[in-house]
Amino acid sequence: MATEQAGVSMPVGVTRLKYSNRVVLKTILERSDGGLGLVGERVVIGGWVRSSKEVTMKDPLPPSPSPSPPPKSDARTGAMGPKDASFMEILHSRIPFLRSIMKVLGGGNYNHIRENSEEGIPRPPPPSIAFLQVSDGSCVSYLQVVVASAIASPCQLLPTGTCILVEGVLMQLSEQGKHVIELKVDKILYIGTVDHEKYPLSKKKLPFEMLRDFSQFRPRTTTVASVTRISNALTFATHTFFQNLGFFHMQVPIITTTDSEGLTEKFQVTTLLGKPDKTEKPTTIKDTEGVSLEVIKSAAKEKAKLVEELKKSESNKEALAATLQDFQKPNEASHLKAREKSKPGTSLKPDKVNFSEDFFSCRTYLTVSGCLHLESYACALGNVYSIGPRFRADCAGHVAERLMIEIEMAFAQLEDAMSYADDFFKFLCKWVLDNCPEDMKFVSKRIDKTRIDRLQSMIYSKVEKITYTEVVDVLGKVADQKFEVKLQWGAPLTAEHLSYLVEVMFKNPVMIYNYPKGVKPFYARLNDDRKTVAAFDLVLPKARILISGSQNEERLDILSSRIKELGLPREQYEWYLDLRRHGTVEHSGFSLGFDHMVLFATGLTDAVDVIPFPRSYGKANN
Repeated sequence: MATEQAGVSMPVGVTRLKYSNRVVLKTILERSDGGLGLVGERVVIGGWVRSSKEVTMKDPLPPSPSPSPPPKSDARTGAMGPKDASFMEILHSRIPFLRSIMKVLGGGNYNHIRENSEEGIPRPPPPSIAFLQVSDGSCVSYLQVVVASAIASPCQLLPTGTCILVEGVLMQLSEQGKHVIELKVDKILYIGTVDHEKYPLSKKKLPFEMLRDFSQFRPRTTTVASVTRISNALTFATHTFFQNLGFFHMQVPIITTTDSEGLTEKFQVTTLLGKPDKTEKPTTIKDTEGVSLEVIKSAAKEKAKLVEELKKSESNKEALAATLQDFQKPNEASHLKAREKSKPGTSLKPDKVNFSEDFFSCRTYLTVSGCLHLESYACALGNVYSIGPRFRADCAGHVAERLMIEIEMAFAQLEDAMSYADDFFKFLCKWVLDNCPEDMKFVSKRIDKTRIDRLQSMIYSKVEKITYTEVVDVLGKVADQKFEVKLQWGAPLTAEHLSYLVEVMFKNPVMIYNYPKGVKPFYARLNDDRKTVAAFDLVLPKARILISGSQNEERLDILSSRIKELGLPREQYEWYLDLRRHGTVEHSGFSLGFDHMVLFATGLTDAVDVIPFPRSYGKANN
């Protein structure tokens, strides 16, 4: 059974876009019968060529059509039947007669003349068929598309990366292997050609390191496309989980005046860069000595070294004399460098910048965390969550822009946040397995054979809960493992500590809580021992902290003393302290590193391979 749309018969059970008659390949290829139930249906598909081949037909000439009876003439007018013979048809019918005349007149030279005349006539290329493996990004599988050269030139279709939109009929393959159907094209709707020499994906099996330089083309690879679909499923799962629990979704600001965690490396936002400082007088060439002192010293050392080498050689006294004379002259290059350095507006010193003239009239930053802003809505709406980018100016090889899932809950304590985090993590693992089976099969085949089993084990495993103090005691008694960094109470846990704890001791995810106050954000609630705070981390295998959370300090006096203790600028946090002054409440929350969750689901190890357009130190090329 089929439906009609835009003149094309659309098979029932095949998904097409609402505002287009294009059929999504996933609805054809991921059917239980592989698409056999759709054989004979006419569809429109679009996608990009992954691989291709051209097959030349052995018999270039099609069979001659059966002769038709000659048209009858009209008895009254003498005109031909329904259609008069054209000039070319008349000429073609007289060719045998003309050849006979030329043979009589030309004698033995006729064959030679015929050969020469035929050599001058260009022969058309023999007919061929292009077999294209086409993917539209909706699934791992591809559809074989067959296009005859009479419909479109193969040279346009064959290059990897070519985009096509075609119409045709689904046919059953005579030799069934990985696929059971193909599309026989009878109409080309669009071709987006490719410059084969310049297209980076023309080479097969490019390593991830090379693909990172072409992030605009990465999603056309099978691996990155699968990672993107898994990432999409995790995003949908996040909304599903929290919406089903009555949470409200909201966005937090990207630009903020507050350091959400205190003492972190932040990106500063300003429009003053390149503008001259009105308070400083531009430096001229005459007073550059102080500015370019180091440059002049360096130039002087180089010339002194050259003089010593010329003195040792004693072979070119004229060169030595010229160098000595030049050594006495002012260094013009140094002056030029000094002039360049002294140009106003080329650098900003925060202690000398008047931020009242900036766009926001104060210092602003890209947000490190949205948890403080989420708190204000949690203290009005109850439970809220947000998904968005967070930024850290970290030069240690980490990505500068990360995607975070953050939640805040009013009337909730530390144990509540820990339970939510445990359930949320297991929900994500199950969702990926249930909704991305083909992508997970591909991941297990190409990236990590144990990935499906690992996710299944996470769903049913018990998360071990242990305090920071207990971790220090347990690791301190380990005799068969020497850690590079000796763990002492109050110090952060290193990757080797976490790895040993999760993979050797417990062999399960571990939730560590009640950390020393010095290693957690200032807003974490201070425990009764006055040394630890109500904060936790969910640690997974491979020493990856996936979730961090805490019960937040609701007591105004203690929160104020923590801000003072850490030397944070109190004026930045007055709006945050207002939440404690007016209607304070116990509340908790946590943050999940979304990119780390994608890494865990796929088995990849570097965040730059799961972030669509990664930004890191020295790298932001699009």
